[in-house]
Amino acid sequence: MSELRAVVLDLDGVLIDSIHVMRRAFQRAYDLTVGDGEAPFEEYLTHLGRHMPDTLAIMGLPAGMYEPFVVESRKLVHEIEPCPGAAELLAGLREAGVPTAVATGKTHGRAVEALAATGLLDLVDAVCGSDEVAHGKPAPDIVLLALEKIGAAAEGAVMVGDSALDLRAGRAAGTRTAAGLWGQGDRAELLAHQPDLVAGSCAELAALLHRREGIPA
Repeated sequence: MSELRAVVLDLDGVLIDSIHVMRRAFQRAYDLTVGDGEAPFEEYLTHLGRHMPDTLAIMGLPAGMYEPFVVESRKLVHEIEPCPGAAELLAGLREAGVPTAVATGKTHGRAVEALAATGLLDLVDAVCGSDEVAHGKPAPDIVLLALEKIGAAAEGAVMVGDSALDLRAGRAAGTRTAAGLWGQGDRAELLAHQPDLVAGSCAELAALLHRREGIPA
């Protein structure tokens, strides 16, 4: 593999552990707009990476769920934790001179809040939210924007994600792809997209990048 020149990463499930917060916020939004009953959160998880209004439309849920979901998520942002090894992964890439960017289905503002709450904001060079592009994942727009923000070409970049949407977006943008199996994505589905790298943890991904991509250990 050629020398690594940039890394673009999904946020939820890759750098931050936010599923418990999303679950509570989703249920609260469902209660307020749909009514009693269990919200279809597991189905929602299969769409992670998309802009939430798009996901609600795909699922046939009311668009009015979006605002209370955001309000509740922001109330609970302090409960989000970084994924194990995420800080070390980002710090190691920075030390090696490899710029990093986050490309997420969250809006830019919410992504910044979550990264700040987990202490990771100062370790990434750019943050790109779904509200900054015309088309969300699996379109390449957000990956291309992330690369533009950090001044990197797709040919020397890797897109890291825990969903098929992430891998498809990276591939469409012309980057290599890395499947993060520690996230929420289905392992078989991720492997079916033939990612260039497969890792079971942030630490394993860091080791693979250092060993196979020609950056200093």
